[in-house]
Amino acid sequence: MLTANGSGGPSETVPVIGALTRRLTAVRWTGGLASDWCDDAQGENIMVHLLRSTILILAIAPFVYYVLAIYCALRHFRAVRKTLPLNASFTPAVSILKPVRGLDREAYENFASFCRLDYPEYEIIFAVPTREDPATPIVEKLQRDFPERQIRLLIKPPQVGTNGKVNKLCHLTQEAKHDLLVISDSDVRVEPDCLREMVAPFSQSKVGLVTALFRGMPGRSFASALDALGVPSDSAAGALVARKLEGNMRFAFGWMLAIRKSHLYEVGGFEAIANHHSDDFEIGRRIASRGYRVELMRKYVWMVFPEETIGQFMEHEIRWSVGLRNVRRLGYYGLAFTFGLPWAILASLLAPSNAIGLAYLLGYFLLRLAMAWTVGVYGLGDPATRKNIWLVPLRDAFSFGAWTAAIVSDQICWRGLRYRVKDGLLIPLPLVGRVPSPELPKGRIPESAGDLAANIHTAR
Repeated sequence: MLTANGSGGPSETVPVIGALTRRLTAVRWTGGLASDWCDDAQGENIMVHLLRSTILILAIAPFVYYVLAIYCALRHFRAVRKTLPLNASFTPAVSILKPVRGLDREAYENFASFCRLDYPEYEIIFAVPTREDPATPIVEKLQRDFPERQIRLLIKPPQVGTNGKVNKLCHLTQEAKHDLLVISDSDVRVEPDCLREMVAPFSQSKVGLVTALFRGMPGRSFASALDALGVPSDSAAGALVARKLEGNMRFAFGWMLAIRKSHLYEVGGFEAIANHHSDDFEIGRRIASRGYRVELMRKYVWMVFPEETIGQFMEHEIRWSVGLRNVRRLGYYGLAFTFGLPWAILASLLAPSNAIGLAYLLGYFLLRLAMAWTVGVYGLGDPATRKNIWLVPLRDAFSFGAWTAAIVSDQICWRGLRYRVKDGLLIPLPLVGRVPSPELPKGRIPESAGDLAANIHTAR
């Protein structure tokens, strides 16, 4: 080996070898750092890629749901159209039960529609919390205007539980003359043939409960138009999908249902659910668990929506979501995969190309509107959905906001009263302040915690 001056002395060779060794070590150490950094960067890129791919795959779930809903809706409504004519000879006597508090929009016409039913024998029984309730003079006017009808008014039913609506139903059921009960909310309006359609399925002994879908009659406010889109464009589709997947409906819609007293008493009567938030769900679930079928009426009722603000609309959307989370927890979280709008937006932001992102957004709009049209327009013939179908994406945004809010809250508020909903039960909370209700006469305030629950409509 040559030395620095060209000689080959061994003593002069050692410094050169040491320098080369240090140089090689430095290069190896620097290269190791670079290699480790590249490995870390590559690992992070893989994780980002996996996360993005997972989101893009999950974002397809709402599309699958929309297609399934369209399929279930087409099968259901086509079957309804092929149904044989009603058995005109099956007309058992009926008791119509109307738990009422305060006045809904066009309350007289809503009530009067039940007095114009084409049915041989039925009675209508109203229940109000106090004689001073604004619904009292409306019922008394009905009694004068329709003297041929059996119309009774019950005042201040006994307190059984925290659910004011169910308190009234307990009293109404005890007072009902007939075995077959039809229960209807005060904002429902019906056609003359409704009662014949409602009782027809009970000609089959395995039918334990009949419930109904509705068409909406919104008010003039923007919030009312949004509200009226909920069931015809969305919830009805979910009910038809659940019915298909479960083989039998395991819930009911509280705005309109029919049940025999004998079947009701089999599951403990209304007294057994007097503290429950979602009384309609509980009745449907208990009837189905006894082996009876829960059927949908083949025709539809009308729901008259109030003039409301966006805040009031969101208040009862959150209330509904809190209730659903307590009675169908898995179903509630499963709804996350039916909200197409947030998934489509997220997928469009993470898509590897603009074309793919645009495909997600277009897929959402096309399939979501197709589902709304199939259920609301083709199936239900709902004029509100036909007119306002362009609002469906905005309605979805509000629904997703309410669903998200209900994840972190178990409290609901109504007419200045507060509740905690736990395991499906209503638990009264101390009042923060007593706020007069805008739906009651000026100066009136709710008398008890049970008054709140009488106005909770958990299926809307």
